[in-house]
Amino acid sequence: MSDTRTTYLLVDGENIDATLGMSVLGRRPTPEERPRWDRILHFTHDIWDEAARGLFFLNASNGQMPMSFVQALLAMDFHPIPLAGTSAEKVVDIGIQRTMDAILEQGEGDVLLASHDGDYIPQVERLLDAGRRVGVLCFREFLNGELAGLTERGLHIYDLEDDIGAFRTVLPRVRIIPLTMFDPTRYL
Repeated sequence: MSDTRTTYLLVDGENIDATLGMSVLGRRPTPEERPRWDRILHFTHDIWDEAARGLFFLNASNGQMPMSFVQALLAMDFHPIPLAGTSAEKVVDIGIQRTMDAILEQGEGDVLLASHDGDYIPQVERLLDAGRRVGVLCFREFLNGELAGLTERGLHIYDLEDDIGAFRTVLPRVRIIPLTMFDPTRYL
């Protein structure tokens, strides 16, 4: 493992939770349907054989934090970042954008972004242009199309369920399955 390189896992908690609940499940996820963030952080370390630093961004604009979840994140070596702003501000998006800019400015570090959102495209492009390794952790079928198009420039895309195994259960997803990856037993 490199002593000088770090992969920063930047989690857009709102986006992942909303996509899982509204788009994948059509309802609020149960605890066993939520991502295993410890697996995702371990994946972050393993993917490029670098130190991993998990930063989990939360919207705390209502003045409250989900303390049991924050404590669980801390126990898994994540750094919760509860941000507050006005109701019109996308505080999580702005916080992640600023963090990506800071990673670029510090001169080293790779990024795995857990989000489906296209709001990060300028930052992803700048990191790729600077020769950084950048990946997105998502449900592929819900990833912003323009962001997905950056694979031609070197962006890596990892599916939370298929590539990382971040869930304890099989999710009821309908998506295109490459024949080489088709497992008929999943449907029996």
